[in-house]
Amino acid sequence: MRILFLDSPAFAKQDMIDAFTACGITCDLFFHEAYNDRQNVSYEEKFDAAVSRFSYDFVFSFNYFPILSNCCMKHHLKYISYVYDSPLVTLYSYTLINSCNYVFLFDKATYLEFHNAGIPTVYYLPLAANVSRLSAMKCPDALLPQVSSDVSFVGSLYNEEHNLFERLNGLSDYTRGYLDSIMLAQQNVYGYFFLEDLLTPPILEDLQAACPYQPLPDGTESAAFVYANYFLCRKITSNERLSLLRLASDRFPLKLYTHHPSPLLPKAEYIGPVDYYDTMPYIFQHSRINLNITLKSIHSGIPLRCMDIMGSGGFLLTNYQEDFLDDFLPDEDFVFYESEDDFLDKITYYLSHDAERRQIAANCLGKMSESHTFVHRVNAMLNVI
Repeated sequence: MRILFLDSPAFAKQDMIDAFTACGITCDLFFHEAYNDRQNVSYEEKFDAAVSRFSYDFVFSFNYFPILSNCCMKHHLKYISYVYDSPLVTLYSYTLINSCNYVFLFDKATYLEFHNAGIPTVYYLPLAANVSRLSAMKCPDALLPQVSSDVSFVGSLYNEEHNLFERLNGLSDYTRGYLDSIMLAQQNVYGYFFLEDLLTPPILEDLQAACPYQPLPDGTESAAFVYANYFLCRKITSNERLSLLRLASDRFPLKLYTHHPSPLLPKAEYIGPVDYYDTMPYIFQHSRINLNITLKSIHSGIPLRCMDIMGSGGFLLTNYQEDFLDDFLPDEDFVFYESEDDFLDKITYYLSHDAERRQIAANCLGKMSESHTFVHRVNAMLNVI
């Protein structure tokens, strides 16, 4: 088999190419700088030229791109999209129903939203890890001081200056107070997303006045979806991560691998960003506890960070995400916390129970190797198409 692979930025791109190759599938890369455009003549002409050279079995991309779907429709090519971001506003496009589409969503709640609306082109498929690559990595001695820790967190604090929530200037005192209240409520609830439903017409009107939003011409997304998932969820996640990491760093040695340090975390050891392929797996291997605090707009899915931690043989302490329970057992393969007190109690417990912690990590690595590699996901996709 031979496929055309969209060469867009994606953390696991090389792992996916390696998985296709392991399955006997040749990948030809296709790149155009306008991959995010909804319409672009130059993109379409370059795609036409690319598919004229070979007879491709299908086209693949990480995440979903309406322009690519339309190009595949034109050439009667199957289009496989493997979505790893949530939210992903491009899913709310009329092109989603194109008959060429096979859109695999890692978040079951999002999948059910589209499936229950009668969209026939969506499928549920969790993310994965390249376990063979990760498990073969051995950390150089010189790197051990940088990557070893009692507790670590790798990821964004969503505290950058261009944070969308900070653009909501001019909101009424009532709207500001209302948003603060529902955001705090959502921050403290795991397993149920209600934020979008609580954005009433008067609140949406005030949000539109502060920072207007209109769907793109082919878009079907609502303003409530965008404000809830892009504006509010990132702010909630920032608040939650800062709060939990402050609690953890006040009591335990904690290393923080992120682009933007925060003065609200004076006791955390800030290391800075690390390379996804070259360094991050060593952190997961050499942290006694790897923390995951999921972006709130991921309603039920297992984030890629968690798959990488588990596929590296690391111990994972995470917030509750429903999709974990489909494939993994709490306290046997991973551990989840249910509150701030539970978060601290479980860090304390597992730092003092090395054998139990190591066994949980080993159990999970075994399951990842048996069922949750990218090769497994490629085979699942091929069984569908």
